[in-house]
Amino acid sequence: MTVSLTGYGRYLPDERLTGAEIADRSDIPESVVVEKMGVREKRVCPPDADHPSDMCVAAAEDALADADLAALDLDLVLYHGSEFKDYVVWSAAADVAERIGAESAYATESYSLCAGAPIAIRQARAQLLAGDVDSALLVAASREEDLVNYGNEDSSFMFNFGSGASAMVLERDAGDRARAQIHGSAAVTDGSFSRDVVMPGGGTRNPASEETVTTGAHALDVPDPEGMKERLAPVSLPNYLEVADDALERSGFDRSDLDFVALTHMKRSFHDRLLAELGVDPETDGYYLDEYGHVQSVDQVLALDEGLDRGRVEPGDTVCFLAAGTGYTWAASVLRWRG
Repeated sequence: MTVSLTGYGRYLPDERLTGAEIADRSDIPESVVVEKMGVREKRVCPPDADHPSDMCVAAAEDALADADLAALDLDLVLYHGSEFKDYVVWSAAADVAERIGAESAYATESYSLCAGAPIAIRQARAQLLAGDVDSALLVAASREEDLVNYGNEDSSFMFNFGSGASAMVLERDAGDRARAQIHGSAAVTDGSFSRDVVMPGGGTRNPASEETVTTGAHALDVPDPEGMKERLAPVSLPNYLEVADDALERSGFDRSDLDFVALTHMKRSFHDRLLAELGVDPETDGYYLDEYGHVQSVDQVLALDEGLDRGRVEPGDTVCFLAAGTGYTWAASVLRWRG
């Protein structure tokens, strides 16, 4: 019994924000934004369009067409994108299922922040292998760029946040329709970082009010940026490597088998160091998302798509979806590309 990726899709809003414009808004030198933060440009959404559910529907339709699968044949719609959605306390998964016509599917959501893609693949694969479902659509979207305050230097590591959506179709025993076989996954969480990145206003601890709005509490913040940096620096690289190695081992592979890494957007120096540690060439065996920024758990599909377009992913290649999300969770899933 096998589980395969049979199709994928993506959606990006038309509007762009350049590194120069980010520099103007934040008073950070353009060279730092472009070269260190790694953002030449990113996609952003207008206030009255491209809501997360809209972007998910567009990506889902592309993925279903790529998989040559009708929405009526889906058994599961799983949303693994941002919690910042069209409405508060609301199921984007149910809305997407309704709008694409997935009448036979049940809809649910999985939140792992920016580590969402590998974990959603892991969850869906387990259900497919157990025979609980035969086909699943995984959708994600983010427009957390809306939550970024460019005047708050403490949250500057989030100035790379961009907008977009992705979708993946996973099926059991897909035969010749398989584009990639899904193998093993791994994840690790260090909960000591759970309160390092928050949006102070709007939750039960600080409900929305006139004061939370006027004081800017509905933007993302890092209460102790230096403390977070000091604690994160020693553990981030080892945890990335641990989950990648574990996922490879559970798939019957090791680093020598690795051909392409679809990695969360991060500063360029760490991206290159991490890929080098894994034994792959950052220039040819990955794709740096400096034209997109960080689009939460959409990053992996964006990197895969660019890798395919550039001939960096070929039949027989071992691909690792590698991600980390504040909280802090590191996760990896391994795929063997077929074509």
